[in-house]
Amino acid sequence: MYMIVKRSLDIIFSFASLIVLFPLFLMLITIIKLDSKGPVLFKQKRVGIHKSHFTIFKFRTMKIDTPENTPTHLLENPEQYLTKIGKFLRKTSLDELPQILNIFIGHISLIGPRPALWNQYDLIAERDKYGANDVLPGLTGWAQINGRDELTIENKAKLDGEYVRRIGLWMDVKCFFGTIIRLFTTNGIVEGGTGAIKSK
Repeated sequence: MYMIVKRSLDIIFSFASLIVLFPLFLMLITIIKLDSKGPVLFKQKRVGIHKSHFTIFKFRTMKIDTPENTPTHLLENPEQYLTKIGKFLRKTSLDELPQILNIFIGHISLIGPRPALWNQYDLIAERDKYGANDVLPGLTGWAQINGRDELTIENKAKLDGEYVRRIGLWMDVKCFFGTIIRLFTTNGIVEGGTGAIKSK
């Protein structure tokens, strides 16, 4: 029953957000176009519910010569690929805003495990252990407010599994407000990094 309510809330939230944030979208689109050559949106194949694939949308934060389909933490000196505005967008998570469209379409939910890259086989395999591949991924989730980029693959998957076990309105509310706090502190963001926090 809650999953029906969850999807309804996703539709309402994403539709309202697209309207309210339209001026911000226009401003960021203009800045990105003026900052560097290339498309405004960055599109990437990600893993959805039941390990299906979908295209995720982000504001482009990296130069067009950045290696494709490579997680940021696997790039050698990832800072060299960031555009001038890109570093700010990533630090503030504003690059994630176009994923509101993914929520409206139904690719992801507002709250859920962050969708893995299609070739992050280690993360996908770890999530299989906890059933975390069998729920709709999210814009933000339990792992994001408990370490984000600093988490090891194993610990991230465990936290995703904990979310699956405890999924419900209260858990989603905790993730939502926890994310807002994270946005203001930028804790857990390590450009090109992963694994500073070891598995417990």
